[in-house]
Amino acid sequence: MQPLPPALTITPPNRPLSGRVSPPGSKSITNRVLLLAALANGTSRLTGALKSKDTTLMARALREMGVTVEEPDATTFLVTSDGKLRTPAAPLFLGNAGTATRFLTAAVATLDGTVIVDGDDEMRLRPIGPLVDALNALGISAEAPSGCPPVTIYGTGRFGKGRVEIDASLSSQYVSALLMAAPFGDGPIEVALAGKDIGARGYVDLTLAAMRAFGADVTEAGDGAWLVQSTGYHATDFHVEPDASAATYLWGIEALTGGTIDLGVAADAFTQPDAAAQAVIASYPNMPAVIDGSQMQDAVPTLAVVAAFNNMPVRFVGIANLRVKETDRIRAVANELNRIRPGLATEEGDDLLVASDPALAGQNLPARIETYHDHRIAMSFALAGLKIAGITILDPACTGKTYPQYWDMLEGLGVKLTPSN
Repeated sequence: MQPLPPALTITPPNRPLSGRVSPPGSKSITNRVLLLAALANGTSRLTGALKSKDTTLMARALREMGVTVEEPDATTFLVTSDGKLRTPAAPLFLGNAGTATRFLTAAVATLDGTVIVDGDDEMRLRPIGPLVDALNALGISAEAPSGCPPVTIYGTGRFGKGRVEIDASLSSQYVSALLMAAPFGDGPIEVALAGKDIGARGYVDLTLAAMRAFGADVTEAGDGAWLVQSTGYHATDFHVEPDASAATYLWGIEALTGGTIDLGVAADAFTQPDAAAQAVIASYPNMPAVIDGSQMQDAVPTLAVVAAFNNMPVRFVGIANLRVKETDRIRAVANELNRIRPGLATEEGDDLLVASDPALAGQNLPARIETYHDHRIAMSFALAGLKIAGITILDPACTGKTYPQYWDMLEGLGVKLTPSN
């Protein structure tokens, strides 16, 4: 793959875009099963997996802890482990990969040694305090003085037992991290929500399904609580389904251009929560006046860009957690919609109001879209370039975090992309 230029200008195709596109494997599931395979005794073959910046960082960290991770082809990981992680020689650097950072913060507590989990400047602004507090409650010494990475975990090879409560209002990843490490407890561990608020609950269901596939015994222990037995994991072969968050861009292309794209998988076959966005996108150009994005958070930038061309204004609610993603996505989406046309978006508290205008389509509105090193901002705003002339995406290479072939996909559908500085 050729290096991407500093910017890409999109030429509206002015025709329906149709074809067959296979979305990449799910990032969320790939990083879960990479970790579970590393914690399992034996060799696991993970097929259909995503090879991207985030999953590469996870695989590298596992290798640094003594796990053998081979890559026999473009969508397969072969993971061999004795079920134990070793103390790495240096801090684990995980860039801005939230899943890898949160999951490994809990997992390294199972080894006997001190581990530092760190990331890039953006990751160092993303909260991790609730997970650190939960580890301390289990008797595991861990500290993150800023409330964000870097985190230092002083592992003793023991993961505690009993009941632990965790505040998951900022991220469901804290819950998933604890759950995946819990089979290494000294006895059963009950993971319970402190309060009922949780970022995208569907991702916890993904975690539970993956854990059970690798042999975990985990059961519901009431509303917002799970009981995990100390079984460890066993190696297994696992096929990763396509990424529903990536699919939202394809559904958006269909809606905005009137085309038909065959993903090779039906929307109702996905187990990831972002698949719920398909029905909302399919309602375009009459999307609902109010959209609750709480359970499909990564789809909100896509939905907001599509909503810019809707027949009526759209208010996005339940999206406060978007402020602590790779960037403040509420602000970023509002800023860039307003760059296209002032007043197109408004932040009202933690709501986002998009002042939809179908007349935007067909206009020439030159705008250089700042992407904030955030793959989802780049990919979602590329959709605006299908309807409006003059849209330029800065730092297009940031899509490599989860969808390295994104721009190739657009060109494959017949979209003209012009490199620029």
